[in-house]
Amino acid sequence: MPDLPHPLDQLRQEAWVGDAVLELYVRRFVLREVGRVDAEMKTRFTCNQFLNCFGNPTKVEADIGVIYEREGLEAAFTWIREHLEPLFKKHEAKRKPARR
Repeated sequence: MPDLPHPLDQLRQEAWVGDAVLELYVRRFVLREVGRVDAEMKTRFTCNQFLNCFGNPTKVEADIGVIYEREGLEAAFTWIREHLEPLFKKHEAKRKPARR
């Protein structure tokens, strides 16, 4: 009988995949929003400090990984768009100085 992965190992594996999905989504998001590469914005969206707003960052990434594995890339992108993106946009709006 094969050994089952330890729950923490399983979480890390799911997060490993979820992190890659999140990175792809965010890179496309940044290009769509600002029309150029903006590594700082990408980092703000994917950093643990931001993901911590939704719970343990590893768990958030693992959830994305599980959605990807079960339902595919578009389902994972939809989850990110519906759950993470609105708060990120709100945070970004606070960062920008008011234009006159």
